Amino acid sequence: MRRAKRGDGLAFARLLEPNLDQAFRLAMTMLNNRVDAEDAIQDAALKAWRAFGRFRENSELRPWFLSIVANECRSLRRTRWWRTLSLEAVREPAQSVEMGLVENIDLQRALDRLPHRHLLPLTLYYHLDLPIEEVARILGCSVGSARVRIHRALQALRPALDLEVDV
Repeated sequence: MRRAKRGDGLAFARLLEPNLDQAFRLAMTMLNNRVDAEDAIQDAALKAWRAFGRFRENSELRPWFLSIVANECRSLRRTRWWRTLSLEAVREPAQSVEMGLVENIDLQRALDRLPHRHLLPLTLYYHLDLPIEEVARILGCSVGSARVRIHRALQALRPALDLEVDV
């Protein structure tokens, strides 16, 4: 930590490396595009490197870095270019697709339609399997507020997942 604070890039990379898998999963969930997710992580790592001098040594690195990644993804999704591309990327499932894959596509479409304020807490808690305390730190709120955000996000997701079931 001290070497990274003094400007040692290799030391910083070693600190960041254990968090890159979760950062990638977060970015993929939020952006649904491998290239965009990789770009967001690279930009987030650069921003983290530049801001590392202000990082408090007694703080945890993972919530701090994942917050930066989430902000990068949010910024990318706000751009006009992203909105234009995401509208063109609407996919129709093939007719011969298995039911499990169709349900997965339905879930992905429902997640794609969720606003960022709902997608981020669900991704952090369920997809990255982070403890609720860490989710709260990343979201910048109390543990109770994080629980409420997760609950509201699930409520927002449910209507999009109501499937007609033939009996």
